[in-house]
Amino acid sequence: MDARDRLTPLLQRFRVDTRLFHAGPLCGVTTFAARPGRGFLHILRRGDMAVTHREPGGAVRRIEIDRPSLLFYPQPLEHVFHNAPTDGSDFTCASLDVEGGATHPLMRALPPVLVVPLDAIGRLEPLLQLLFDEVDNVRCGQRLVADRLFEVVLIHLLRWILDHVGELGIPPGILTGLADPRLARSLIALHESPEADWKLDSMAREARMSRSAFAAHFKEVIGSTPGQYLTQWRLTIAQERLRTGVAVSTVATELGYANASSFSRVFSQHLGTAPRNWLAEPITV
Repeated sequence: MDARDRLTPLLQRFRVDTRLFHAGPLCGVTTFAARPGRGFLHILRRGDMAVTHREPGGAVRRIEIDRPSLLFYPQPLEHVFHNAPTDGSDFTCASLDVEGGATHPLMRALPPVLVVPLDAIGRLEPLLQLLFDEVDNVRCGQRLVADRLFEVVLIHLLRWILDHVGELGIPPGILTGLADPRLARSLIALHESPEADWKLDSMAREARMSRSAFAAHFKEVIGSTPGQYLTQWRLTIAQERLRTGVAVSTVATELGYANASSFSRVFSQHLGTAPRNWLAEPITV
């Protein structure tokens, strides 16, 4: 794999803030509600448990966990922990406040929940030891240190996911593209410079592929054409910039559109409404 950084261009534009909110046993039934822009990262340190959530069709899915594991909820999803009323399992838990909510490109590309045994991510062991040492001992700045360590845990987890996309059954999209050695070079360039005057030829050059081979491989791995992906990436950035109060004309310039009118036309074609009307709509999960 190319040594270029596949995650930083995404996480710099769309941050995920991690905040410790629980450390210790959980007994009985504990419900974690779904909220817009809210995810969770739970670490089962000791014990065993079951967790349930409703699938899109309404069926209840139950997952049994019998060893130390990470439970990653990248998107809003109500889930319920079921622990024995005595000798409860020991957890360290953080909430994930996702900048951009449902439009965050990495979070929306992931399954609703991932359960990963801790021993599957060997490099996490010393980091988790630091995290557990912080949450187990009350010291000055404990919460701040724990929050930062959870952020590093999340980045390590995302690295691991990129290296195991095939095993995890990740559907075609940004993660499968970043896991592909050739396409990753082109995607990194698009993510770093969305405002550039990208053409199929220049994207293919980044991937060191012929124009036709690049177009076919891109569609197969990512599930859209290069042009469609670029437009979606620009609109994803645009939505976040607009939410922070940046003017439509400024966003248009930042993303390489000739003027506000051309940007608004593309925005309306893909999102069904003009930027200012979109801003007036309530944010959904």
